[in-house]
Amino acid sequence: MMEHGRPPVSFLDIRKSQRTISPLSKAEKQRSSFSIFPWKALGSSCYASGAMQNITYRTSRFFDDVADQRDRHVHLILIATKPDIIKQVPLYRELKKRGHLVLLGHTGQHYDENLSGGMLKEFSVEPDFNLNVRGAMHEVVSQIIGRLGHVISELKARGKIVIPYVHGDTTTAMAASNAGFCHGFASVHVEAGIRTLTPDYEKLKMKNGKWELNDIGAWRDFQMQAQNWTRGSLEPYPEQFNTRCSEAATGIHLAPVALDRGFMLSEGFSEDRIFVVGNSVVDATEEAMKDAKNATVFNRHPQLKEGGFVRFCIHRRENCASEKRFRAIYDAMKALILSGRTVLLIEMFQTNAAFERFGLKKEVEELARTHTNFVLSPVWSEYRDVIAAMSRAAVCATDSGSMQEEMNAMGVPCVTLRFGSDRSESAMAGGNLIAPPVSAEGIRKIIEFAWDHPEMRRSPKLYGSDVSRKCIDAVSRVLKEGEVFRTEEERLVA
Repeated sequence: MMEHGRPPVSFLDIRKSQRTISPLSKAEKQRSSFSIFPWKALGSSCYASGAMQNITYRTSRFFDDVADQRDRHVHLILIATKPDIIKQVPLYRELKKRGHLVLLGHTGQHYDENLSGGMLKEFSVEPDFNLNVRGAMHEVVSQIIGRLGHVISELKARGKIVIPYVHGDTTTAMAASNAGFCHGFASVHVEAGIRTLTPDYEKLKMKNGKWELNDIGAWRDFQMQAQNWTRGSLEPYPEQFNTRCSEAATGIHLAPVALDRGFMLSEGFSEDRIFVVGNSVVDATEEAMKDAKNATVFNRHPQLKEGGFVRFCIHRRENCASEKRFRAIYDAMKALILSGRTVLLIEMFQTNAAFERFGLKKEVEELARTHTNFVLSPVWSEYRDVIAAMSRAAVCATDSGSMQEEMNAMGVPCVTLRFGSDRSESAMAGGNLIAPPVSAEGIRKIIEFAWDHPEMRRSPKLYGSDVSRKCIDAVSRVLKEGEVFRTEEERLVA
């Protein structure tokens, strides 16, 4: 651990001016059966384990610079998607503030300006390395394991103990925790234990596509009772697979709420390594709210300035691949627009693909052109814009997981466009309503109920405060007693 009082160290801070290319070490030469090549300059491919890897580093002396630091533990914060950046950067800053040796690694899973670049600039952080993964899901998984495995291998060869911090249920969390575990390093799982629960539709005699819901108040009351939820859903896909895989390679589980802790205990994970800390999205949201005065979103969309709108976000594979589901959501949104309600639709990659796939692209663009109460917008690159606008929304209708948390933090009613939720605690608390994507009329009724019932805004805040500090406190507690990776004899003897 770092000595108290030492200045924060990140690879961003050390030897930025040096651009000397380090030769392969003796160990690297022995591992390679190919000709010996030096590391190439910043921005080009690097030679690793006998294969070309498209990893880029901030400087050419990446491994040597890290090796020069006295700290044995390397806290490796991994980001990949927009939610990763929002939730992991607060932990990165907390580690830096405490003077730990911390690296920020980007897998490149989200790589354009709107989904990654703009937010990194807003948060004033720059990755120390980028794995630059691309391709189909199986290709991304294999590239993360291989490329991150190489980075971890090189740090390990230089005597470092790597502590990967993986977030939530992303493909990066699953693959990155695997890469660390291959080298005997267990991860810190941020947002651990999230499992989907589904309302017990059988109790209400609801069947997909063949149900009616006339009393939305009773539906809300039903969801607020824990005994009315069931386990076992595979949705969202592949996120529920990802989070379970990540758990198996984790040494410190940072659970947002007690419900998540209960899931992990029921699955056999060690009680002394599960910490209920809240969700770091709260730290990011609070900071964005303070910075909301600098938001530019209302210059672009003045009709949102007075609030009183519903924000739609549809991007889950399940919703965007199924015409029945997608049209149910779209038709509900269209009905709200035609009734005079103000609607904001954030058009993400999957949303646009679904419009094209189901022949709705021209229709939705015409709807936006002819109705001033309908805002059709691409993803906003700055988080302050998202939070500034959402704080004024009447309702958020989304199939996102993180949006359910953010709405709870801001006191905005949420309607979840899925059959169940991996943030079911927010529905049990009364601030979130499940709207199964099978009936446009049902979805519209649920959104209007959330809009017209202000008591949903007063549901309890669930995700804590000062969460990043609590997360790093938990890690520090474990490191005082040993390592994040714990052998069986260490677990049993302790």
